Order: sequence, then structure tokens, then C-alpha cells
Amino acid sequence: MGDVSRLLTDYGSAFGQALFLTWKLTFISFTAGFVLGVIVTVLRLLPLPPLRCALTVYVEIFRNIPSVALLIFIVFALPDLNILIDYEPSVILTLALVCSAFTADYLRSGINTIPGGQIEAALSLGMRPTTVISAVVLPQALRAVVQPLTSLLIALMLSTSLASQVPFPGRELTALVSKIANDSAAGMAAFAVAAAMYVATGLLIAWAGAALEKKVRILR
Repeated sequence: MGDVSRLLTDYGSAFGQALFLTWKLTFISFTAGFVLGVIVTVLRLLPLPPLRCALTVYVEIFRNIPSVALLIFIVFALPDLNILIDYEPSVILTLALVCSAFTADYLRSGINTIPGGQIEAALSLGMRPTTVISAVVLPQALRAVVQPLTSLLIALMLSTSLASQVPFPGRELTALVSKIANDSAAGMAAFAVAAAMYVATGLLIAWAGAALEKKVRILR
């Protein structure tokens, strides 16, 4: 405990800034990935086989590629194609692409839980397909996948440690622990503090997700 107390005395503000940066990366990348995932899901519902096939390939690629490999490609390979992206947007883009693929896959599973009779009834009432998707399909699909999306958000928060692999402007928690471990003998204490912050954030997200699921879940 003494080591942790001394560490917080010396690096307390740095841990606060690192935690804030971790939250910032998580929020931005999840928001962007969620919106992109919804768009991909809607486009996959359209009766256009070539588009469906292309988007299925997109989802499978970004669901299965290691995030660190994708980040390395964006940071070090794209410049060879004259595409330059700063380090912070590169990390956000990496996490958002992965998040969008998982979001689209979860939403597809959520859509499969909707009885086909509801869609047929909506169409028989004269509703346009786009209206059926936005007013009938997506709301129910989103309510059915709150828990998977909560788990995805937690995984995304932990994956912000990718920022420690590039010369990122600022230090998130993992990068700060690495710096402290290199500069002093307080590496273990720093790891313990960062781990506690990751766990606390994950538990907070899980609690919020459980409360939201309880509020919006569909009883069948």
C-alpha cells in the first residue's frame, strides 16, 4: 500500500489524464463504430446481392483481423499509398472498424429474433421497406442486443491499450504504466493502479448495460 500511495502522490494527475484519455478513445471509437455498424446492418437488408456479399466480407474481415495488425497497417502501410493519418485518428479508426463489424454481426443476430410475421404485417399495411426497417426491425434488434453491445464496449475500452503501440500524443493507462516502469521501480504498483481503473470502468459499463437491458428488454 505504501508503494501505491507514493505512486499516486507522484503520478496522481498523470493517472487521471490517462484514464480520461482511455474514456475518450472508448467513447469516440464506440460511437463511430456503432453508427457505422448500424449503417452496414441496414445496407445488408437491402435486396442487392452484390452489396450484401461485399458487406459480409467487410464484417468477416474486421471481426477476425487482430486489432494490432490493423493498426500497424493503418499507421505504417497506408503512408506507402500516400494516405497519411495521424496517430490518434489511426487508433480511433482501428477500434471503430472492429467495433462496426461486431455491431453489425450482433444486430444481424438481433434481427433474426424478430418474428417474420411482424415484418409481413407491416408490409401488408402499406409501410415502405425503409420504414419497416427503421420503425419495426432496428428498434427491436437493438433492444435484443444490449448485453452483447455492453460486452463489446468493455472489450473496446480494454483495446484502447493499442495506443501504447504507436507514438501517441498523450498516454492512456497502458502507455503510462510502461513509462513509469521504465523510469522507476514502481512498475508493479503502477500496473495495480491501472488494473484497478480498468476493472472499475468495466464494472461501471457492465452495471449500466445491465440496467439498460432490464429497462428495454423484450419479454416474449
